[in-house]
Amino acid sequence: MEQYKSRVEALLLQSARKKETPQRLGEAMMYSLEAGGKRVRPLLLYAVLDCFRTAPEKGDAAACSLEMIHTYSLIHDDLPAMDDDDLRRGKPTSHRRFDEATAILAGDALLTRAFQLAADDRENSDEKKIRLLQLLTAASGAEGMVGGQMEDMQAEEQTEITSSELAAIHDHKTGDLLAVALQMGGVLSDCTEIEQSQLDRYGRCIGLAFQVKDDLLDVEGDEAEIGKPVGSDETNNKHTYVRLMGIEGAREFLDQLLRDALDALGHIDADTEILSDLARYIAQRTA
Repeated sequence: MEQYKSRVEALLLQSARKKETPQRLGEAMMYSLEAGGKRVRPLLLYAVLDCFRTAPEKGDAAACSLEMIHTYSLIHDDLPAMDDDDLRRGKPTSHRRFDEATAILAGDALLTRAFQLAADDRENSDEKKIRLLQLLTAASGAEGMVGGQMEDMQAEEQTEITSSELAAIHDHKTGDLLAVALQMGGVLSDCTEIEQSQLDRYGRCIGLAFQVKDDLLDVEGDEAEIGKPVGSDETNNKHTYVRLMGIEGAREFLDQLLRDALDALGHIDADTEILSDLARYIAQRTA
C-alpha cells in the first residue's frame, strides 16, 4: 500500500499542473493535492490490478483521475456555502489559504484535468478508455457523488432521517467514487461479470464503512490525527450514524460492513489479500 501510495503521489505532481496554468490557480491546485490524505481510491484501483496480476502502469492515469476528482470534491465541500470548514488534514482549507473564488476554480480545474488525463491515457485501448470514462462520469456526477452531496445538504433541513435514507446519501456521496475505483480496476484487468459484481459489493460495503468510521472519529478521534476539530458534525447538525445508532450501534454496524466486504472477496477467484487489508485499514484507521 505504501508503494502504491508513493507511486500515485509522484504521478500526481507530474500530471496535475501544466505550464500554461495561471500561477495562482496552479498553486491552489497543488496546495490541495499535496495536502496528503490516505489516497484510498487510487489504492483500491491498484489493489485490484495487483490481485489479477495486471501491470500497475495500466492504472496510472485512472488512479490520478480518481484522486483529482476526490480532491476537487473536498475543496468544494469545505466552502462556506457547503460545510464551511477552516481545516483540512491539519492545514487551512483552500478558500482560507487563498480565497473562495480561487478555491472554486482550483476544484473546477482539477475536475476537468482528471477527465483530460483519463482520455489521454496511452496505456489502454480506446474501448477501455471509453468504458473507464463512462464509469467515472457516472460515479462523480449528478447521479453519483455530486447528487449525494445535494441529498446530504437537503437532509440537514430534516429533523429526523432513517438509516436507509442515510445509507442512500452516503452510498452516493462517498461510496460511488470508492466503488468505481474497483470497477475501473476490474475493467483494466478484464474481470468477469461475477467478479465485477463482487468487487462492486465489496466497494459498497467499504464505502459505507468509510463513512461510519468517519462519524465515529468525529466523536472519539484525536484532533491532531484527524486534522480537524472533533465534534464538528454535531456543531453543524449533521445526520450521522453515531447520532442515529449511538456509538456502540455504529461500531456494530461497522463490524458487520467489514464482514460483508470480506465475504464478497471470498467469491473472487484471485489473491485478494491486499483488498482484505485495505478493508480492515478503513475500518480500523485512526485518522
